[in-house]
Amino acid sequence: MTLHGSSAARNGAAVLLLGPAGSGKSDLLLRLIGAGWDLVADDRVLLDGRAIAAPDALRGMLEVRGLGIFEGLKVADGARLELVADLLPRDGVARLPAPAAWDPAGVPRIGLHAFDASAVDKLGWALDAALGLRAQRAGAFAA
Repeated sequence: MTLHGSSAARNGAAVLLLGPAGSGKSDLLLRLIGAGWDLVADDRVLLDGRAIAAPDALRGMLEVRGLGIFEGLKVADGARLELVADLLPRDGVARLPAPAAWDPAGVPRIGLHAFDASAVDKLGWALDAALGLRAQRAGAFAA
């Protein structure tokens, strides 16, 4: 399945960023890469079960708004989808969300405002929780 979205991975565990044009997918992806994550795909994502990759034509490319399209970025080969983040307006993000799943892959799904200064950290914490490495009392990953 081909999706309009972007993805980054940490240690092979991938996060899929979904949202309309201008919601901050590529901007957040740029900040994730700056924090040590690996690029999976920008703008278009191929999903086969939970295997996630870029289409060949876009592999290793990232659009940086205001600068253009860069190529030759390190790519996370063999990444596995573990989390989906819907990029929402700030007032659309729930304070204490109920656990949710993204049906096409059966992975946890969260809402996030991409332009928050803490968005990279929030994704890291959410990925850790999705992988069972961080516990919650209440919220998106509470048991």
